[in-house]
Amino acid sequence: MDFMQNSMFDKLAYKSPLADRVRPRSLDEYVGQEEILGKGKLLRNLIETDTLTSMIFWGPPGVGKTTLAFIIAKITRAEFITFSAVASGIKEIKEVMVKAETSKHLGIRTLLFVDELHRFNKSQQDVFLPYVEKGSIILIGATTENPSFEVNSALLSRSKVFVLKALNVEDIVKLLKNVFSDERGYKGLPISIDISLLKMIAKFSSGDARTALNVLELAVTTTPMIAGKINIQKEIIEECFNKKVLLYDKKGEEHYNIISALHKSMRNSDPDASVYWLARMLEGGEDPLYVARRLIRFASEDVGIADPVALQITIAAYEASHYIGMPECTVNLTQAVIYLAMAPKSNSLYIAYERAKHDVQNTVSEGVPLHLRNASTSLMADIGYGKGYEYAHNADEKLTNMQCLPDNLKDKHYYIPTDQGYEKDVSQKLQYIKKVKESLK
Repeated sequence: MDFMQNSMFDKLAYKSPLADRVRPRSLDEYVGQEEILGKGKLLRNLIETDTLTSMIFWGPPGVGKTTLAFIIAKITRAEFITFSAVASGIKEIKEVMVKAETSKHLGIRTLLFVDELHRFNKSQQDVFLPYVEKGSIILIGATTENPSFEVNSALLSRSKVFVLKALNVEDIVKLLKNVFSDERGYKGLPISIDISLLKMIAKFSSGDARTALNVLELAVTTTPMIAGKINIQKEIIEECFNKKVLLYDKKGEEHYNIISALHKSMRNSDPDASVYWLARMLEGGEDPLYVARRLIRFASEDVGIADPVALQITIAAYEASHYIGMPECTVNLTQAVIYLAMAPKSNSLYIAYERAKHDVQNTVSEGVPLHLRNASTSLMADIGYGKGYEYAHNADEKLTNMQCLPDNLKDKHYYIPTDQGYEKDVSQKLQYIKKVKESLK
């Protein structure tokens, strides 16, 4: 990096990162979220008319939640206070609430922006509730987690939830191009980058504008100046990313979204999608044993007796993952995932248990029929334990017509096999058993 390049970036060294410097200042500069911020949409009308109510912005990182709050701060005639759930506790919350109460009596509205609202526990969130109810504050919360699970239900019911989606490639490319025409960014600087590289950054950023801007900034500051110009090459971009950014939080909602996608892809017999979602989990840092445990459940819930080997395969994959760990066990889990995806499907075991559970929870729990009880003592034998029991091995067909359910459920059927895979044979066997029992009546 020569003197000219050093001089060019020295003047930016004292400033904040590029993503903060070029943060949109108005709704016209804001990019994306047209579903909620387009002309005539509810949120845009609330902001432009300054008639805000308590609301929650829910979306993945880097989609503009905080930026939207700052734009509101410029427009609103209320006192705007920002609050970080990471650095604040109940004491700080109460201090702000007292100040808001005083401002209310002076006719001043208080708009409180809480970043990462989900990091407050339910007790901390409770402190906001009476002030929201009284109208002392207008609460705007930003969260990457599903507010249905992470926000106090009473607080949630008094707030309007706006869902912000991951930005598409076109949105991020637009943001990156704007950097080169923005005085706060790189306007007037001798920087050259092909549009294909901007698209590459946008694609690998997984809808996160901050990640895209950080990568661009790193590329600019690490590319050597040659003949008075910084010409950014593909190799630099690849090095800056080092590894594709994966949107995966092992403890957050995306964790559940992706395991759900894996389950539903296997259930739909789609091996390609199944392996993709498996890779998303493992490359995102998921514990392979967690994945293996979910596969074991799937083997019984969605395959079951249609292919009894599926359970053995998944247990073997769990043991293999335990023995050799990552990254070697990826192929073991892939074997299990593809086997499950291609196996015949049956949820008859799951349905059988749910039917039985329903009756356990909703019918009178009659005692075990006396003939099914063991007469361990002479007293038990005297009162009828074991009386009338029919030993199946003594019968020609190894079958008897003995009733094994309580009287109030004697005609119930919980397990109803499908005609998939081996379960078709099981269905035929059940029909045979039924026929034999009928002949013994």
